[in-house]
Amino acid sequence: MGQEPRTLPPSPNWYCARCSDAVPGGLFGFAARTSVFLVRVGPGAGVSPGTPPFRVIGELVGHTERVSGFTFSHHPGQYHLCATSSDDGTVKIWDVETKAVVAEHALHQHTISALHWSPRVKDLIVSGDEKGVVFCYWLNRSDSQHLFIEPRTIFCLTCSPHHEDLVAIGYKDGIVVIIDISKKGEVIHRLRGHDDEIHSIAWCPLPGEDCLSINQEENSEPEIPNGKIIAQTLVTKGCYLATGSKDQTIRIWSCSRGRGVMILKLPFLKRRGVGIDPTVKERLWLTLHWPSNQATQLVSSSFGGELLLWDLTQSWRRKYTLFSASSEGQNHSRIVFNLCPLQTEDDKQLLLSTSMDRDVKCWDVATLECCWTLPSLGGFAYSLAFSPVDTGCLAIGVGDGMIRVWNTLSIKNNYDVKNFWQGVKSKVTALCWHPAKEGCLAFGTDDGKVGLYDTYSNKPPQISSTYHKKTVYTLTWGPPLPPMSFGGEGDRPSLTLYSCGGEGIVFQHNPWKLSGEAFDINKLIRDTNSIKYKLPVHTEISWKADGKIMALGNEDGSIEIFQVPNLKLICTIQQHHKLVNTISWHHEHGSQPELSYLMASGSNNAVIYVHNLKTVIESSPESPVTITEPYRTLSGHTAKITSLAWSPHHDGRLVSASYDGTAQVWDTLQEEPQCNFRGHRGRLLCVAWSPLDPDCIYSGADDFCVYKWLTSMQDHSRPPQGKKSIELEKKRLSQPKPKPKKKKKPPSRVSVELESIDGNEEEAIKESSRPVENGLSVSDREGEEGAREPESSCSLAPVVPREPVICTPVSSGLEKSKITINNKVTSLKKEPPKEKLEALIKKRKARSTLPLSTSLDHRPKEELHQDCLVLAAAKHAKELNEDVSADLEERFHLGLFTDRAALYRMMEIEGKGHLENGHPELFHQLMLWKGDLKGVLQTAAERGELTDNLVAMAPVAGYHVWLWAVEAFAKQLCFQDQYVKAASHLLSIHKVYEAVELLKSNHFYREAIVVAKARLRPEDPILKDLYLSWGTILERDGHYAVAAKCYLGATSAYDAAKVLAKKGDAASLRTAAELAAIAGEEELSASLALRCAQELLLARNWVGAQEVLQLHESLQGQRLVFCLLELLSRHLEEKQHSESRSSSSYHAWSAGTQGPFVERVTAAWKSVFSLDSPEQSRPALQKLQSIEYPSATSNTPSRQLLLHICHDLTLAVLSQHVGSWDVAVQALLRAVVRSHDSGNFAIMQEVCSALLPDGCDHLRDRLGDRQSPATAAFKSLEAFFLYGRLYEFWWSLSRPCPKSSSVGMRPGHRRTPSAERSQQLGSASTEDAGSTEPMTASQPEPSSPPGQDPRHPGEHGPMLGACQKLLSEKHAGLQHSRRTVTEVQETLAEMILQHQQSQLCSSTANGASESGPEQEAERPLSGPRNQCKEEKDEPVSLPELTKRLTEANQKIAMFPESIKAWPFPDVLECCLVLLHVAAQCPGCVTPEVQRQAQELLQKYGNTKAYRRHRQVCT
Repeated sequence: MGQEPRTLPPSPNWYCARCSDAVPGGLFGFAARTSVFLVRVGPGAGVSPGTPPFRVIGELVGHTERVSGFTFSHHPGQYHLCATSSDDGTVKIWDVETKAVVAEHALHQHTISALHWSPRVKDLIVSGDEKGVVFCYWLNRSDSQHLFIEPRTIFCLTCSPHHEDLVAIGYKDGIVVIIDISKKGEVIHRLRGHDDEIHSIAWCPLPGEDCLSINQEENSEPEIPNGKIIAQTLVTKGCYLATGSKDQTIRIWSCSRGRGVMILKLPFLKRRGVGIDPTVKERLWLTLHWPSNQATQLVSSSFGGELLLWDLTQSWRRKYTLFSASSEGQNHSRIVFNLCPLQTEDDKQLLLSTSMDRDVKCWDVATLECCWTLPSLGGFAYSLAFSPVDTGCLAIGVGDGMIRVWNTLSIKNNYDVKNFWQGVKSKVTALCWHPAKEGCLAFGTDDGKVGLYDTYSNKPPQISSTYHKKTVYTLTWGPPLPPMSFGGEGDRPSLTLYSCGGEGIVFQHNPWKLSGEAFDINKLIRDTNSIKYKLPVHTEISWKADGKIMALGNEDGSIEIFQVPNLKLICTIQQHHKLVNTISWHHEHGSQPELSYLMASGSNNAVIYVHNLKTVIESSPESPVTITEPYRTLSGHTAKITSLAWSPHHDGRLVSASYDGTAQVWDTLQEEPQCNFRGHRGRLLCVAWSPLDPDCIYSGADDFCVYKWLTSMQDHSRPPQGKKSIELEKKRLSQPKPKPKKKKKPPSRVSVELESIDGNEEEAIKESSRPVENGLSVSDREGEEGAREPESSCSLAPVVPREPVICTPVSSGLEKSKITINNKVTSLKKEPPKEKLEALIKKRKARSTLPLSTSLDHRPKEELHQDCLVLAAAKHAKELNEDVSADLEERFHLGLFTDRAALYRMMEIEGKGHLENGHPELFHQLMLWKGDLKGVLQTAAERGELTDNLVAMAPVAGYHVWLWAVEAFAKQLCFQDQYVKAASHLLSIHKVYEAVELLKSNHFYREAIVVAKARLRPEDPILKDLYLSWGTILERDGHYAVAAKCYLGATSAYDAAKVLAKKGDAASLRTAAELAAIAGEEELSASLALRCAQELLLARNWVGAQEVLQLHESLQGQRLVFCLLELLSRHLEEKQHSESRSSSSYHAWSAGTQGPFVERVTAAWKSVFSLDSPEQSRPALQKLQSIEYPSATSNTPSRQLLLHICHDLTLAVLSQHVGSWDVAVQALLRAVVRSHDSGNFAIMQEVCSALLPDGCDHLRDRLGDRQSPATAAFKSLEAFFLYGRLYEFWWSLSRPCPKSSSVGMRPGHRRTPSAERSQQLGSASTEDAGSTEPMTASQPEPSSPPGQDPRHPGEHGPMLGACQKLLSEKHAGLQHSRRTVTEVQETLAEMILQHQQSQLCSSTANGASESGPEQEAERPLSGPRNQCKEEKDEPVSLPELTKRLTEANQKIAMFPESIKAWPFPDVLECCLVLLHVAAQCPGCVTPEVQRQAQELLQKYGNTKAYRRHRQVCT
């Protein structure tokens, strides 16, 4: 497993005559979608020894649509130049070294279908399009020539290698022409013989016609003259030309004679063990390669992907050799599109082929054996999953209907990939390996299918009989739940398969019996938890590794935590408020077992939240807990999160994939971004951490790529913001656009056979609109198309200009089209005025009911006289003879004057005439006159011509006829999309339920509800179903207010409040909270009110926040917290400069700034909340004590930090009210420690000065001498107070006259954490006392009274004397032991990592050692590796490390719990500060304190963090 990045690229484009090429030296390129991928082949690839010598080295990005042609310049010194043609109408010339466009032209007006760089002229690129136009473009002089040879579709063209002016062109209809471009495209030869598409043209590599001993008379076709005399100067010596066609033949042509000399008929090769596919002969692409060193041999493709080497020496024998005939399975399995030769740096002759089977294969021309295969992807990479059993086996779910299983550990082959396609037949959107069973892979598809593959057998997969209605989002294995868990151990599987689909349902499948019915877990959830309201739509499922806890992510952004065996709901996390895409539990094998309770989640908003569920899970609460505060927040992505994966090698290391086009590695415990990968060109869909290499991550995206990348080689540490993200968006939008369906392709360019999924282009179109899954929804497609809209509108604007005068034509052809379009437009405007039209309509006579008989009465007089005679004969004859009968039949209009039978015949003929002329209503009128109403209705119903009038007359024919007619008319109206009218007619025959169902099924919910409410009983369940169905659709479309009304109509107030809250703004949250309160959902109402208050807090709307919290008595404690926060914020703001103050809506009672801070707080509480007595304070105290916030990090947002600190301070003040001084001290300490851990020194000092203006003495007095549990907490609090005073004094030494107002303690100010401060201390102590400027520049400026000189030790003597309490030997010993444990664990982790790498890379040690230093130099590692390198520690043995760890743990165990329970400032850091102060201000620190500080440093400073500082200071 080499330590180099790898790429699984998109599949080479299909049905292109030349979209891959190679140049000597080992550079190969192929067109894939809208770009070209470059592959280095041979020794220059730089891969590990023993692996196939090739590597994907880059991509040429610039086209906006499919690349249809690619060709290198084959001139020495120009091998770095290449040309591409694209469906976007451009031809671009590239420099592959810089991957930049050198030149481009857009001369073609139609789709370019062929391209070639002349092998004779250095700067000539020839291209042809589907309308038969050829352009010659000379790069060096930017000149071009337009040639129009034939009005036929060009399929391929090849420039002659022997004469610079000759070009051979093959057409769709089988014609081949050779033209001379120096004579304006004059046709030299027109070669007729093929009768279908020309796929490939190859010139013989040797000039002349002596290389083949062909009897010109044999096997040749009759010579066909061109119709004109052609000068033979160019082709006197002649040359052979080979052409391959879809007509299944290869023809060799003589250029001197202009006729065919040999025909090679493709053989049909039946494969062993494979049945004959009748469509194989229809699906053919015949490509050719004429080897340069073997003119008597020709390579061609065949029907099923085989390659043939033809022997041309004997024309009477059709002799060929099959490539890779000895080894089965090495050939392509589908048709081959391109062949190109390549000579490597070590002069090895290779042949590269691209195929419909999505493989690029490399062949050794000498042995005809396959050297290596590069697999590729024909769709989005939706899912990645590493096998937990077969380590290093990576399954990839792809949108081309195939599963790839990549053995990433294979030493012989870097791209050892197997394809599984049987039984899939759809996009593979989800994958999950069985945790224990080898080779058992579960998959889910776009059409809702769930199946199980055995990757070690060739059997088709087992498919579950239960399908999801929509896309399968997620698959996971977990313990069986009721009813599947019933029965003994042997009667049920140990693990069952869970699938979550786009319709919001989670199914439990029995892997032993997939043919049986799967169970919907919602029923179990509902029964166990007695839930009456509508369950949320599930979008994600994740089991904790121990199988005891299940997390469900929902469409409304909530995450529910359930406990086995019956899925008892123990917790709901209300954090995301948008659709949850991914949930991931931390692994259980870390150095800290409690980390296994961490759960990371990502949603359609760009923030990742990590929650620590240890307390909730271990306490197993009776009623569900609601969590609204995350343990860690990871912000940085700018679009939705699609996938998360924890590193199995680190503690708390997470990688995320996002729609912003990047993957981000995070240190979740510190909330810090580590590195950012930007290699993809599309939106990332999945990510997986290598189970073996800590530095290696795999990611997949909608750019059809899977990348293996190394964290140590990334240049960026966080996702792009601002301009960078805009650039990435542009890069992503350069991907292919979905083509409109109207655009026709040549029939041959589309797959002949309708297969499961056929063709990269079709797939690209399908894939560009991903199904609504995991939040990757229709709205994204709309946004994407919207972003491209300006581009497309610009391109269309010149074609249909509003004012033809302004538009300047590009070419004569375009000009003509413009003129005709404008003529059409103007002709449409020549319409008569509206008034005239109405007048014409009024004057027009009604259409005659009997037009034929009327017209016959207007014939010439002779005919009318004859009518009279015939009529008289008929009337007065006793019996009609044959002649009279014939006359009457001929003159049917006389039926008006004879008997009824004749009249019926006349009416029948008139009716047929009406139907033929499109007037069925007149026919119906005649039938009504006849009295056949039932017949009229039947005829009209069959023809779909029922009308309101006919149906209105139907009761005349009887009740049952009327019922039937109304139903038939309703069906007819449905076909005409008149659903509301159809429902009205159904109501007229009292079919209410049918009318309601008709309206509902066609989304006329409003009308359906009106009908149901007006005509049905109020308690009818269909009414509730209508409300819920309409509410669900409105909710999905974002109409939350109307959806809430629907849920209220269905008497589901809980769902109404939830849906209103989905908007997430303060107004919606407040309304939702009030609604929930009215409905009696107190718990939901309280949580929504608190969320609303927090939103208002972000806007600094203090008045609004208090008004919302006032809605609930249970939020009294939170009102106190917000009150204290408002006072503290105002207090901090007062200390800032007036111009930097924010516009906040404060309460009037927060204005007073007189008096101590605590007194102001208690006064406000008393006046606003009437909080006088301890009894009134106790309920709020108990409520607040039940809330726990996570510890802070240096990345905790300032406002969140302030809120948490104020929560602790509120607890402290309330505890003082009720006389619980132990709790007060502990709460105060938590507030101070929280600000210290966040690195926000300014806040820490403000907290101390506000709550402890006179120090900690009054607290000591309150606690008394007794040994209370808070004594240890008090000592820690006092130590932190002194720690802050010590730093303030030290910083004041470097600024003798600081500004008195510049405390610099704004809430957002950041300080470096103490460990970094201690390192800065050491660097400062190596210089003189005045050299602290670099360090103090980042620190807040301290305040000191005007006129006071800090260098006078007398002023600060008591404080510095008290600082001796910071030099606690017990705490120094405990901190030293903990540092030792941490260092040993880091060293052990490093040793394990090195051992794994040495094991994996033992066979590729040379490659690894070469790449190692480069990676280290690329990006310095933070952590033990880097420190070890800096300090060059001697290697330590494993037993020695184990001994150190044991001793340190034993020492920690011996310390009393009172010391271990509470944090304490870093003692050695305090020693360094005191020694530094002593150096800067002699006499400030007593010799005794200095000696004690040096002794502690000497004794406990032998860990890496302090070793260097100890040497300097001692």
